[in-house]
Amino acid sequence: MAGTADYKLGSFTYPRGWFMIADAATLDAGPTTLHFFGKDMVFYRGESGKPHLVHAYCPHMGAHIGHNSTSYVVRDGDRVQGESIRCPFHGWRFGPDGQCDDIPYSPNFIPKAACLKTYRVIERAGIIWMWHDPEGGAPDQELPPFAQWDQEADGWVRWLVDDFGTLPIHPIEIVDNMADFGHMSPIHGSVDCRYFDNLFEDDRLVQRFDAGHRTLTDGASGVLSLDTWYQGPGILQAAMQGAYPSHMLIAHTPVADGVVRLWHALMVKVPRDGGTDEAGRIALARAYQQASRDALGQDVEIWANKEPSFNPMQIPADGPYGKVRIWYRQFYNPREEAEAFRRRVRGQVVTFGEDRASAA
Repeated sequence: MAGTADYKLGSFTYPRGWFMIADAATLDAGPTTLHFFGKDMVFYRGESGKPHLVHAYCPHMGAHIGHNSTSYVVRDGDRVQGESIRCPFHGWRFGPDGQCDDIPYSPNFIPKAACLKTYRVIERAGIIWMWHDPEGGAPDQELPPFAQWDQEADGWVRWLVDDFGTLPIHPIEIVDNMADFGHMSPIHGSVDCRYFDNLFEDDRLVQRFDAGHRTLTDGASGVLSLDTWYQGPGILQAAMQGAYPSHMLIAHTPVADGVVRLWHALMVKVPRDGGTDEAGRIALARAYQQASRDALGQDVEIWANKEPSFNPMQIPADGPYGKVRIWYRQFYNPREEAEAFRRRVRGQVVTFGEDRASAA
């Protein structure tokens, strides 16, 4: 396990960006303790159902806001009131903006400094997303829309979330895969590669890959075309075309320095007028998701059992690892420095093939 300083990424231990913190289906309305970015946090839903995320410890005397089962604040069901949350120790209540709005035994005096740190969260596509910024600024990146989630009428089957748990690896070694042409055959079973390139587009990094596959292509569809991209440092999506188009998500979030948590999900478009009943549509989508999960599992086995690679012994045929790492550094440095990193890598790098249109 190696920390950020070992990779010489920049000023911050943890990156700036949108990150997944939970499968929404695993979180009920009651307070839940989460740990990411080296911090203890508490997630809860207000009475409206809106998600909230706050620092885990009360500014009054340091009690844990969420970890309690014996206080009468908890027993009486008073921990969440409206969109506010109470500390189980002395009952101080904090609003959705983090400001203390009630002290039961001091109704006429509430210190202005009595404020609980809050974090920006959004629930989208069945997932809870958190904005993290070491500088404390508002988002300067867009959270992807995951539009297929709301297109069930068009045949899209919503994903389930696969939780791969934590890995003792720095996230840069996950992002390295975007440039890693050489692992496609031995790890993923690609054959007869036709094209592989990368596009560096500010906070977006794209991989385009056309090849056959040992099991996923046949004589009727000899080429599997993948468009994969990071939007920010921790959200990977891939659009895969085939008999049934699919949309993949791989999300990773730092838990501690050198420890990352990984999730996977896949939506599949199965037409409702294709002669398959609803149970059959869902079964087909789940089979696609399992195949996608298994493919990611091939990477996970490598990541879980490798030592840190600070300076890969790169050869030209590998792909542009160095440029990927430069691109990635924009998220570990003050946002006013981001353009300097983007300028160094902006553009296209073709690792294999000459022209994608002719290759396909």
